Amino acid sequence: MTRVKKALNALKYRRNLLRAVKGYRFGRSKKERQAQEAFFHAGAHAFAHRRDKKNDFRRLWSVRLGAALRQNGLSYSRFIGLAKKRGVSLNRKILSNLADNHPETFKKVLTKITG
Repeated sequence: MTRVKKALNALKYRRNLLRAVKGYRFGRSKKERQAQEAFFHAGAHAFAHRRDKKNDFRRLWSVRLGAALRQNGLSYSRFIGLAKKRGVSLNRKILSNLADNHPETFKKVLTKITG
């Protein structure tokens, strides 16, 4: 095969890679091979964790909603069942926000659902 001198491209790639991993710890911010490995893994984790974040928030809304409902003498599962039965189309995010920031409005919604 013919010889490939890649001086300019290699320097450009190395410079851009090391700028991308600036702030990483130990050799991952200084050594090209370790930096490349860390950069690829970081991209994979970022992709996966963007999806995990949605699950985390849904879990948080459920916990907040459950805590507010327990203060009013109702369980989370029973409340969700009643809400579906009554045809209330408010989702967990909205209900959690109401319970956290607007308790008087949440009480009104609760009395409407529990009947």
